[in-house]
Amino acid sequence: MTALQQYYLETVVPQLKKEMDVQSDFAVPRLLKIVLNMGVKDPQEPRARKQALENIVQQFMVISGQKPNITLARKSIASFKLREGDPLGVKVTLRGKRMWQFLEKLIAVALPRVKDFQGVSKTGFDGNGNYSLGIEEQIIFPEVSYDMVESIRSFQAVFVSTAEKNEDALQLLTLLGMPFAKEVDTK
Repeated sequence: MTALQQYYLETVVPQLKKEMDVQSDFAVPRLLKIVLNMGVKDPQEPRARKQALENIVQQFMVISGQKPNITLARKSIASFKLREGDPLGVKVTLRGKRMWQFLEKLIAVALPRVKDFQGVSKTGFDGNGNYSLGIEEQIIFPEVSYDMVESIRSFQAVFVSTAEKNEDALQLLTLLGMPFAKEVDTK
């Protein structure tokens, strides 16, 4: 059990039970999974894209601790020079211990390394209690060595929770330590 998971069970769950006025631990929102994905639009040549994807797969393995799946085009689109079966990007779904390890590393190590970090946006909620976070550079993770990076790329992290409302998911992620941006008073 990771330190963040233990903190969730011992501190966050009782606090959410009190705030949400529920009796059962199972009624409290929890994280189900974190999905990381990155699309690769450059280079246009399929063979070169395949080499770039191999490099990205290695980086994602280091970041997440799990081998990602390569996503493929479902149909051909001539205007995009895309054929069915061409590689488009990578994705990995983290659950359980790896999910907690990634979240702990993201909050404690990676996000503080972002230059001029003001906090993550609160606008990434989808209305169903899930949160999407765009990460600008993969090099904010200390495990990614500069030697293995051929170009700086951004990727998406989606936090899927059991919360039914955005407010509940926001409260869950805030209590877990997600550094949301402070609202600026415009008066």
